[in-house]
Amino acid sequence: MFERVGKRLQLSEAGRRLLPRAERLLDELDTFVEAAREPEGVLRGELMLAASATIGTHLVPSLVGRFTESNPGVEIQTRLRNSDEVIADLLHLEADLGLIEGPCNDSRLNAEVWREDHMCVVCAPGHPLAVTGRLSDEDLRREAWILRESGSGSRAIFEAAARMRTPRLHVRMALNQHEAIKQAVRAGLGLGCLSQLCVAEEVARGELVALENDLPLTRYFSLVWHPQRYRSPLWQAFKVFLREA
Repeated sequence: MFERVGKRLQLSEAGRRLLPRAERLLDELDTFVEAAREPEGVLRGELMLAASATIGTHLVPSLVGRFTESNPGVEIQTRLRNSDEVIADLLHLEADLGLIEGPCNDSRLNAEVWREDHMCVVCAPGHPLAVTGRLSDEDLRREAWILRESGSGSRAIFEAAARMRTPRLHVRMALNQHEAIKQAVRAGLGLGCLSQLCVAEEVARGELVALENDLPLTRYFSLVWHPQRYRSPLWQAFKVFLREA
């Protein structure tokens, strides 16, 4: 692009030919930087949120609604996945922030505890255990179970708790939708274990019966993100909002 003449540099023929294009590029870069700059106190832009099913169904809609109502220039897209899929999305840089059930065991990601949740064992009102209202260790071994698919945080928590009492479970069905699990349990096909967030209405209406048990079924939801993903002012503001909500 340049030629040296004595102690000076001057444009070569190619440099002179490309100079107008370079000037246009620099002008466009200035415009781009100005457009990207956030006005003071105003958030705008898009955020991709990947959330496991329980969180994405029962918590995310109201939280996102409150945040976007206060920040009309913001769009938050939510992708419902199981916990393993959320982690995969973050590792592939396909999501800005993840919400999963339980801890994140992948050292390539950053994570922090978000909030506490309690799992609930349920049966149909016509099930024999509905009379006693309690699940024993023998029941845990004997009964058929309707659980989430492998890779689900809900299933991982339940299986970890169950292994303390029995070496194996009779898993009759593995389903990837909470509603499908509740329908199967209501039909008397087996017992289920889901977040209280998922079954509270059905238990209140008498459509499902919550069984007392001694299993350690308290868990924690986690916020997860990739350390190399750009953390925009919008990202930081939404993370603070989630922590304080």
